[in-house]
Amino acid sequence: MPTDVERWKDEVYGEEIREHLMEFAEEGWEAIPEDEHDAWFERFKWWGLYHQRAGQESYFMMRIGTPNGVIEPGQLEVVGEIAKEYATGPAENPEFGGAYCDWTTRQSIQLHWIKLEDVPEIFEKLEDNGLSTQQACGDSWRNIVGCPVAGKDSHELIDAWPIARDLHDTFKGNEDHTNLPRKWKVSVTGCTEGCGQGDINDLALEPARKEIDGETVTGFNVRVGGGLSRKEPRLARDIDVFVRPENADAVAGGLSSLFREHGDRENRYNARIKFLVDEWGTEKIRSVLQEDFVDIDLHSAGEDLREEYTYNTGTQDGHNDHVGVHEQVDGNYYVGLNVLVGRMGAEDVLELADLADEYGSGEVRLTQRQNIILTDVPEDNLDPLLDEPLLEDYSPDPSPFMRGSIACTGTEFCSLSIVETKNRQVRYARWLKENVELPEDHEEFHIHLSGCTASCAQPQIADVSLRGMKTRKDGDPVEAFDVGLGGGLGEDPRFADWIAMRVPADEVPGAIANLIETFADRRADGETFREFVEARDEDELADLLDPEETDYEDPYMHNTKKTWYPYAAEDDMDASPAPTDGAGNSLPADD
Repeated sequence: MPTDVERWKDEVYGEEIREHLMEFAEEGWEAIPEDEHDAWFERFKWWGLYHQRAGQESYFMMRIGTPNGVIEPGQLEVVGEIAKEYATGPAENPEFGGAYCDWTTRQSIQLHWIKLEDVPEIFEKLEDNGLSTQQACGDSWRNIVGCPVAGKDSHELIDAWPIARDLHDTFKGNEDHTNLPRKWKVSVTGCTEGCGQGDINDLALEPARKEIDGETVTGFNVRVGGGLSRKEPRLARDIDVFVRPENADAVAGGLSSLFREHGDRENRYNARIKFLVDEWGTEKIRSVLQEDFVDIDLHSAGEDLREEYTYNTGTQDGHNDHVGVHEQVDGNYYVGLNVLVGRMGAEDVLELADLADEYGSGEVRLTQRQNIILTDVPEDNLDPLLDEPLLEDYSPDPSPFMRGSIACTGTEFCSLSIVETKNRQVRYARWLKENVELPEDHEEFHIHLSGCTASCAQPQIADVSLRGMKTRKDGDPVEAFDVGLGGGLGEDPRFADWIAMRVPADEVPGAIANLIETFADRRADGETFREFVEARDEDELADLLDPEETDYEDPYMHNTKKTWYPYAAEDDMDASPAPTDGAGNSLPADD
């Protein structure tokens, strides 16, 4: 039998949701029938709106898609203005204030505390400036990711930006690809760094070369079925297909159609193409694609160039995460800024937009590391840009612990999360920076903190992986983490091994400190942290991890989702002002 979600989508889905959304916005939160909340909240996702967690009724998260992370001149200012005007909620975050933007691990933008009544004005501002929330969520093509400096980087084999842009233009709003069994995540990589992270996407186009009719063609090999969600991670698998750049849309659309027709619509847990690849195998995927879904003859895979990848490989080579100052192919420079856990206050966003205009072309780009890049900076502008006070907070030369910190939304807004995330990872990074020293040859160290098993922070591909759990300590329920080690991508990708379970949150920094100290003392010459982990079994690593209390203090230990907002002074859900009307005034409770 079809799931509830499939029934809801059969009734209303895709472009037509917008008309209903606008009607609800005009009439207000109470116009949505209470017994239809789940159905409409599911549909709203197609237009980039997620209803926030319990206790925050009438407030939404809004996701803005920026294909390949490209934010064109003028657009960042618009995003900052929208955040400042519409994304200030009834409570302040003690670290980030009342209004902020989140840069995501899929090169998108997220805003919080959005009121339904403000959506029409926000959409108008976005669309007047070439931005959209369309299909930023929901069962369709999500934001297409890739190298954030595509078209500007000297490490490119092929400029992937025109391909990503064409896929975005072709399939966003395309009725044939509107209603898929679940989300469809696509990566296009054209550089030798591998920063598109194709291994963890449903569809990955990765750089390759092939001799065709006596001509050496640079294009893409195709991999299918990657993903990290829940406890079923998969690496994308090679289906033995090489694609010319001009045929990328045909093959990508064919695979999307194959998933549309054959993906599981009766069990949403299994409704990802990674499970179809498990069931069918890569040979059947390829043959069905050729026979039923494309009109071109598929070439066999070309020369794989993945051995050159450096992005998140566990090595310290290359320019990996694009943080720092790097020369572009045209002689200008791009400057990658570290945004700790991907969150930037609205005022800082507006100031950064001004700096992008003053020192560069006005264009900025988002990375899958939750960081932001200013592009097209002439050499003469580098020193004055680097002297700007804002760059003291968003550094191009951060501590490895700041540089490698990624965190998802967490219990601040997400109904799935089990623990507080962003403020905690900020505290972890700062404590580690002050108390722990990595070997001098380690400029990067990745710690990814995810609030649950949904893996939005991509924990399985980090040096240290943290997955939100709960446990008891001294008789009290507390927030905790499963701890994994040794994940990463590259030529030889591997997922982290989960070493310790349900470690109380205040003992995690001590565990990481003990492990790094042992690594520094016992490593072989030149051995990377990932190699150190790979060389040891789980029992030995568990002994080396050794969780313990330190002078690190965790103010969120005992929240365990008891309050409507993790940073609220009150200690109960009933203190919430939600739901509220369009002006933010509390609505009276039903009699």
